[in-house]
Order: sequence, then C-alpha cells, then structure tokens
Amino acid sequence: MDEKNGDWKNNPRLNGMDKNKLDLLQSLAEQGNGKSASDMLPFLMSAAAQGKSKGLNFSSQEIDTIIEVLKMGKSPQEAAKLDRIVNLMKMIH
Repeated sequence: MDEKNGDWKNNPRLNGMDKNKLDLLQSLAEQGNGKSASDMLPFLMSAAAQGKSKGLNFSSQEIDTIIEVLKMGKSPQEAAKLDRIVNLMKMIH
C-alpha cells in the first residue's frame, strides 16, 4: 500500500470514520507532504484548529488510529519523532 498517494484512506483501520474527517485528513496529508517530523508540531496544531473551525472533533481513538496510519512506512526514528510530537500535543491540550 502506498500511503503517499492517498491509498492510506483505504486503510481498514479508518473504516467507519466520517467522510468529512477523511476529506480533511486528505487535505492535511497533501499540505504536510514532505514536512520533517520537527516541522509537524506547528503543522498539526494548525490542523487541529482548522478541524475545530469546521466543526470536526476527533475522538482520542480516532487520533490514535490516524497517528498509527501516518507512521506506516516511516523509519523507526521518524515514527518515534511522531510519537514525541503527539505526546507534546496531548500535554498542551
């Protein structure tokens, strides 16, 4: 499965997620393409605000699933950086 070409939306872990949320994630994936893990924190903070402004609230379980899908195909170092970023975001909110 090629996560970079939008096939990530077909990941079975995302089954049942609201189509509007998946559309927002597709847009964010396109905007975030090529960003380093260290650039992801401000990007994800902005994305969270963008989702809230559109009335989309993601549950903790949905967020965890999205992060797991995002980590697919990443190196162990990149995956660990994403985990650290997510932990920072949880402390902030």
